[in-house]
Amino acid sequence: MTDAIQLGLCGLGTVGSSVVNVLKRNGELINARALRPLKLAHVGARRDNPLCSLEGIRVSRDVFAPADDPEIDIVIELIGGTELAKELVLRAIGNGKHVVTANKALIAEHGNELFAAASANGVQVCFEAAVAGGIPIIKTLREGLSANRIEWLAGIINGTGNFILTEMRSAGRDFNDVLKEAQKKGYAEADPTFDVEGIDAAHKLAILAAIAFGMPLQFDKTFTEGITTLDLVDVAFAEELGYRIKHLGIARMGARGVELRVHPTLIPEKRLIANVDGVMNAVLIKGDAVGATLHYGAGAGGDATASSVIADIVDVARVIDGGSSQQVPPLSVSQTALESPDIVDIEDVETAFYLRLSVLDEPGVLSTITRQFSDVGISIEAVIQKQPADDEKTVPLILLTNKTCQKTLQQAIDGVQSLTANAAPIVRLRVENLG
Repeated sequence: MTDAIQLGLCGLGTVGSSVVNVLKRNGELINARALRPLKLAHVGARRDNPLCSLEGIRVSRDVFAPADDPEIDIVIELIGGTELAKELVLRAIGNGKHVVTANKALIAEHGNELFAAASANGVQVCFEAAVAGGIPIIKTLREGLSANRIEWLAGIINGTGNFILTEMRSAGRDFNDVLKEAQKKGYAEADPTFDVEGIDAAHKLAILAAIAFGMPLQFDKTFTEGITTLDLVDVAFAEELGYRIKHLGIARMGARGVELRVHPTLIPEKRLIANVDGVMNAVLIKGDAVGATLHYGAGAGGDATASSVIADIVDVARVIDGGSSQQVPPLSVSQTALESPDIVDIEDVETAFYLRLSVLDEPGVLSTITRQFSDVGISIEAVIQKQPADDEKTVPLILLTNKTCQKTLQQAIDGVQSLTANAAPIVRLRVENLG
C-alpha cells in the first residue's frame, strides 16, 4: 500500500473542525482523487472543539507542533491573524513542508515573502480558501481561464457587507440596525471594522488581482472605502434609477496600469451580480476569449471553506506524487520575479458617478448646477428632482454623470458647493455598468 501523506492541522475553530469532519466523511473519495491516502496525523490546538472528534489523532496544545513534526508533509494553517500565522508558515516552509491556508490577511500582506521562501525551499503555499470561501475562484483564474488575458474582475467578496446592503434595500432598515442583527447571527464580528470598512474585501481583491494579472501582491496600494456612511435614501434613489448598491472589489488592467479599488458601487439591477443577496459571494471575471463569467457561492462557513482547503490538499498531494499525470500547476502566485505594474491613483480612475445634492427650491437652480458640470466637460445622463415636503425650502437633486475621473468631478463639486443654492455636502458614489 502506498504510504499515506501526513497532514498537520494548526487551529481548530469553525473551519478547522469542518476540515476534520469532511476528511472523515468523504475520506475514501478524497483519497481516490488525491491518488494517495491522506491521513490527518497531528492537530495543534489550544483546546478541543466539540464540533469534531479527534479520536486516533495526535493532539498538541502548541499550535506550532505540527509544523515542527518531522512526520508531517502538509501543514494546514487555520489559526488566523497575521504575525503568529506568518511565523508558523515560515517555520513550516523552513522545515520543508507544503502549506495550505485560508488566511487572506496573511497572504495579502505577507504573501510575496512567503512565496519567495516557499520557492527557495521547493514547497508550495496554497490558498484557495482565502478568497470567496467555497467558490474555487483561484483555480478558475489559474486553470479554467488560463487561455485568457483577464481584462477586469469585480466581486462581492465580503458576505457581511452584502447581507447589510441586502437588508437595507429589501427591508428599508438602516445600517446600524442591520449590523446589530449581523452580529447576533454571527455574520459580523464584535468589531466589524474589517468587514464594513472594506479591509477584508481589499485583502481578497489584492490576491485575485495578483493571480489575474501576474503581478506581486499590492494590498497596500488598494483603495478602500467602506459602507458605514451609506444612507437609506441613496439605496432607494439607486433603485428608482434602475441600480442596486453593492460593495464591490474591482481590479482592472488598462493602458495606464492596474486599478485596485473597493467601494460601494451602483450597478444595473439587470446584472446577475446585482441580484446576489444575503451573505453569498460572487466574482465576475472578463476574459478576452471567454467574455464575462460569473462565479457564485458561499463565501464563508465551515464546510464551504473546508471544501476549498481540502481541494488544495488534494492538489499538493498530487504534486508530492510527482509522477502523476494528474498534477496541476502550482497554486501560489508565480514564484519567479514578477513585473510590478503601475497602480492607477483613485483620482485618475474613470467611472460614472451618482450624486445626491440638497438644493434650494428656486427657479433656475438645476441649470445653474448642471452648468458647473458642463464647464469641466461632464455630461449629465439622468436627473431626479423631487418636490419639497411641506414647509421645506430644500429638495433632493439626484444626478447621474457620464464617465469622468474623480479629480475632474471634484472641480465641478467644488463649484456647486460654492453656490448659495447648494444647501448640504454632496453625496458621491461610483457607478459601474459591468457589461
